[in-house]
Amino acid sequence: MSDNQGPAPEASAESRRRDQRKAVPKGRDQRKTASKNKAVVLGALSATLLLAAGAGMVSAASILPAPSGNKSVDIALADVPAGRTTAVCPAPPRLPEGSAAGTDTQFSPVSRSAKSFLDAVVLSDAKGSVPGSNIASLGGAPIADIAKPPANAQAPASGPPVLNAGVVAQRPAADVTVVGADPVSGQRAAVAGLMSYTASDGDLRGLAAAPCQQPVNDAWLLGANTALGRLAVLNISNASGTPATVNLDLFGAHGQIQAPDSRGLLVSPGTTRSINLAGLAPNEGQLSVHLRSSGGPVAGTIQQSVLRGLTAGGVELITPGAGSSDSQVMTGVDIQDPAAVKSLADKPGFADVVPALQITVPGPVDAVLDVRLFGPNGQRALPGGGAVTAKAGSVTEVPLTGVPAGMYTVSATSDVSFIASARVTRGLKAGDPLDFAWSPAAGRLGSQHVVAVPQGDSRSLSFGVPTGRATVSYTPVTSDGKLHKTESVDIAGGTTSVIAVPDKSDGAAVSGYVVSAAGDAAYGALVLGQDGQSGVSVLAIQDGAAGHEKVQVNLGY
Repeated sequence: MSDNQGPAPEASAESRRRDQRKAVPKGRDQRKTASKNKAVVLGALSATLLLAAGAGMVSAASILPAPSGNKSVDIALADVPAGRTTAVCPAPPRLPEGSAAGTDTQFSPVSRSAKSFLDAVVLSDAKGSVPGSNIASLGGAPIADIAKPPANAQAPASGPPVLNAGVVAQRPAADVTVVGADPVSGQRAAVAGLMSYTASDGDLRGLAAAPCQQPVNDAWLLGANTALGRLAVLNISNASGTPATVNLDLFGAHGQIQAPDSRGLLVSPGTTRSINLAGLAPNEGQLSVHLRSSGGPVAGTIQQSVLRGLTAGGVELITPGAGSSDSQVMTGVDIQDPAAVKSLADKPGFADVVPALQITVPGPVDAVLDVRLFGPNGQRALPGGGAVTAKAGSVTEVPLTGVPAGMYTVSATSDVSFIASARVTRGLKAGDPLDFAWSPAAGRLGSQHVVAVPQGDSRSLSFGVPTGRATVSYTPVTSDGKLHKTESVDIAGGTTSVIAVPDKSDGAAVSGYVVSAAGDAAYGALVLGQDGQSGVSVLAIQDGAAGHEKVQVNLGY
């Protein structure tokens, strides 16, 4: 018994050690198994979350539109605080010096009888506060105040608007000037300015007038002529503090004109660059200029004059009109006796005394136009009919002949975009001084337009309504800054209404108008003339104050 029982304790200890050694790997296996089980659980949870997120993404995709490679995104417009209104008034016409073959030019003094004046109107807000405004040189040097900045005042509790104006009347003008006005009541000021010129002797005899322009980066000027005896000088003024680089696209009767010197024209801040267009496009009887500026915005005018031998054929300052569109309207087109005009036009060198519509088609497709004339008594048919085809990339001239003498509105519509302007002529005898003007395409009249009016012999407002019916209201502004009784005219579609501008209203000289229109589209122009002489000028009524400004915001990188 003792032999058998002696080794039992040792065996039992060894057995325990073996059991312990077996137990160690078993515990590790359990931990591995638990870790695997935990991973499975976590994986299941992750899969569940991914499935939920995927479902959310599918739900969002069902709500949001799918991306499209050809989807267009409109450029956003952001409101910005109203800024100072700036209007650049051109210099009076002057004879250029130097070679006609050059582009840049200098000027000689004007004739001894020449007179040039600046007229300007700055409208108040509804509380009667005229914004701080002044006249300055192109470089910014102050010349004269129009109105001091108003003191802060509370708006009246009730009652109609109380309007008045700051007025500059018949101030002598000798160079490019700038009319500027501060914003008022959170909106841009309503400003209008006008430079007028008359001369009774010299090569630049006649009447010329041009509105003061708000600078832009894109403008069209129609009506230039560089043929024999014709002089066209493009003046580009930069009133901003940023240099402007200007490119010119030139179009003639036979297509676009390639002129290497028309690219990269630098106009420094506070300066005017004058370019003789004969140096870029010589011997062009019908010349249109598309001016595009990068950098600072600019104001452009073309000083156009005619000299037939020793007889002055007129002078004008051509200014931009409405931009490219499939519909253009020009009013204030005063047509003389058609038989006398035809007799004069048949003489050598007088072909451009015929009133005409000039059309420029900048695109690659010909324009088929419907041209109509509307007088005080309704539509007048053109002898050749109103259907006209204008070639793409060129200038087309349509004679406005064969209709009775009178004031007309010209309407042109097409299937493609174009630019248009109408030529007005005065004088019927070859040996007498003649004059001409251009009526650029006008914008539709809205709720408030300010028009400056110079002193002169003959002044009238011409309003045209192509279709429907419109009511045009006009309020005279006198040199003392007062607004007088508003009058209205009801105009039937397809007619033109002419309003004579009186010398005075309630004893004070009339220096401007506030014009508004309601109903169907109406268009307006100021027509100036000289009693007993052939002077004429036509100025389309410009757009009203813009109110709150908006700028394009481009999204991208």
